[in-house]
Amino acid sequence: MNKQLIAVIVIILGVVGTVLWLKNKPQNELYSVMKVPEFSMTNQNNQTITNRDMLGKVYVVEFFFTSCPTICPVMSNNLRSVEDEINDANLGFISVTIDPKRDTPARLLEYAKQIGVKSPNWHHLTSDRETIEQLSDKFNIYVGKDETTAEGLNHSGKLALVDKQGNIRSRYDKMGVPILFYSGLNYKDPEGKDPSLAGKYHPEIKFLKEDIKKLLAE
Repeated sequence: MNKQLIAVIVIILGVVGTVLWLKNKPQNELYSVMKVPEFSMTNQNNQTITNRDMLGKVYVVEFFFTSCPTICPVMSNNLRSVEDEINDANLGFISVTIDPKRDTPARLLEYAKQIGVKSPNWHHLTSDRETIEQLSDKFNIYVGKDETTAEGLNHSGKLALVDKQGNIRSRYDKMGVPILFYSGLNYKDPEGKDPSLAGKYHPEIKFLKEDIKKLLAE
């Protein structure tokens, strides 16, 4: 048997094994993506908050900025709905600004009050721009790189879900593939295929709420 044929057989067996594993995995199990990256930043109350401070809590991480006129208000409103519905002392939120020059702790505090934050575990964090970019890279959540242009304020609407042990977790999609992150956006359609700022559907926020409850119960 030649080496090429052996390689093809190995690949086929690998694919078949993966498909069988995905089909037979526990339906309610959440996937462990990776350990949450280490961070140490200043919150809206001028307190230093680290990933170690969040151990023992289930929390959601987003990247945003307070003067964002598009997706940030949508994401904030959707996260506020999570806060209101679950209202658990072990639930937290980490909102990292990508505009540290303007988003001082005082401005972050004003923003937190503006959107109606209630939980003492919701930390709006700031640091220097380089540290923020490095953190977004470690999370694999997109943030624009050129701070001198409008591109530098582009960012993803993805949310990371972190469990009590500091692991990023996610559910599986209908095909059995981990989604890795949750969308914080609104959509025109219930399936979440057509994003719209004014959309009335936010299916992955529903998933996020369900999965937060699972992790809080662990």
